[in-house]
Amino acid sequence: MARKDDIERLEPDLNGAGLRIGIVMSRFNQDAGEGLLSSCAAALAKHGVRARDIRVVTVPGALEVPLALQKMANTGRFDALIALGAVIRGETYHFEIVASKSAEGIASVALDTGVPVANGVLTTDNDGQALARVARKGADCAAVAVEMANLMRRLGED
Repeated sequence: MARKDDIERLEPDLNGAGLRIGIVMSRFNQDAGEGLLSSCAAALAKHGVRARDIRVVTVPGALEVPLALQKMANTGRFDALIALGAVIRGETYHFEIVASKSAEGIASVALDTGVPVANGVLTTDNDGQALARVARKGADCAAVAVEMANLMRRLGED
């Protein structure tokens, strides 16, 4: 699309060469988590992120994801982080609490530390819905992490 003004626009940069990415994956609902991780890792490679520049850690469940992300962000070693997992609705109100608190914690890490965090913790009604979304969501999180890491670098240069 042609620009009709002189406004500077920072276009998305999906070149992951040289970026260091940290991933925290919940082991609860492991099939969904592993599917997310597989598609995310493949997409990171497609964007040029080297395997040796990716660190994956696992935690018991979605509520533990934000703490691990925060610790990783505070090391200063990562350009972006990715949260992966699945919270699947059960028969109790617990689903709403876990889904809400996990999402709040993940967002807080990014805002508190300035390190971008892509939220790939699925919240679905059943296993089938989660498994149907893993390939797309994992790849989307990889692209978000790369784009936001590059954007933060560019904003820091101004």
